[in-house]
Amino acid sequence: MKKREQMQGRGFVFKKYDEPHRTPFEKLFEVFKELITHTSGDLDEALDWLRQLDEEYKLTDEDYTIDDFVEDLKKKGYIREETDPDGKGGMAITAKTERAIRQQALNQIFGKLKKSTSGNHRTNQIGAGDEHTGDFREFQFGDSLDKISMTESLRNAQINHGIGNFSMDQDDLVVEETHYKTQMSTVLMIDISHSMILYGEDRITPAKKVAMALAELITTRYPKDTLDIIVFGNDAWPISIADLPYLKVGPYHTNTVAGLQLAMDILRRKRNTNKQIFMITDGKPSCLRERDGSYYKNPMGLDPYIIGKCYNMARQARKLRIPITTFMIAQDPYLTQFVREFTFANQGKAFYTGLKGLGEMIFEDYETNRKKRIRG
Repeated sequence: MKKREQMQGRGFVFKKYDEPHRTPFEKLFEVFKELITHTSGDLDEALDWLRQLDEEYKLTDEDYTIDDFVEDLKKKGYIREETDPDGKGGMAITAKTERAIRQQALNQIFGKLKKSTSGNHRTNQIGAGDEHTGDFREFQFGDSLDKISMTESLRNAQINHGIGNFSMDQDDLVVEETHYKTQMSTVLMIDISHSMILYGEDRITPAKKVAMALAELITTRYPKDTLDIIVFGNDAWPISIADLPYLKVGPYHTNTVAGLQLAMDILRRKRNTNKQIFMITDGKPSCLRERDGSYYKNPMGLDPYIIGKCYNMARQARKLRIPITTFMIAQDPYLTQFVREFTFANQGKAFYTGLKGLGEMIFEDYETNRKKRIRG
């Protein structure tokens, strides 16, 4: 009776949410990292924006000013003094800030992920791997002892022999099934043609955030995987993870073929069995580089010559067993049709999406592709 009364007294207690204490520096630093991303690493412009926000929203007070914040950035190693080729002095962000920006992007986009240990990609092959499945089977001769599930084995022993005269034999032992793990090589293609900032919408910043988040995710959670990032406009070229905060669009057309060629060249050199290409774009292919070095450009509609080359690249990637996942930001009907045919040629996947939810889609597809069966 007393125990029942104690149980009845239990329940949920709700109270007002108290925000965790943060110092003035920590509060401003969150805003600063966001501004640095939008200004493509331009420190002076980011600080100008921060001062404007301070005037409008009173982010600081007389005890801690923007100047105090800048001094703390220097002391903590987030910015440094530097001299340009003309001998003029200035300040710039450091590698420590670049890492902080990538971590913030990861938290913003993938913040709901459950923490787990670093590992590789699960496959559908069950055997003596190291990714637990939750399925059990009887112990067989040759099974590794570290794969025995002690909890399930003890349970069987109690059921079969009783607690009073407890004993355990081979028939009581249970082994938990595990997945083999493999590794993934990914190339992320980012469109930096001029349309990524046209029509009053900043499309490059969300794409950049996704790239930073994916880079941070892979390097911290899946360190055995590889991620290469390339950008494509009139041409295509690789960039390092450290270059991402400074990425800008240019006065370029869209040479999708050059991007795919470079991506496949990179993946051919990878030893990993599982390979994939992610392509973020908002526009139609409108440019090719000919063998003589000249450019063939046609921004009006879908040029049959250009899209024919794109389809050929998609088929080549398919022969190499490299699936291409296209994240099409624009949703024009004729572009949707092109992506559909491109995807069919590669037997890959396509997502027709706006900017909202782009990061979650890329993560989910990345995780799904990691679990595919290893091809021998």
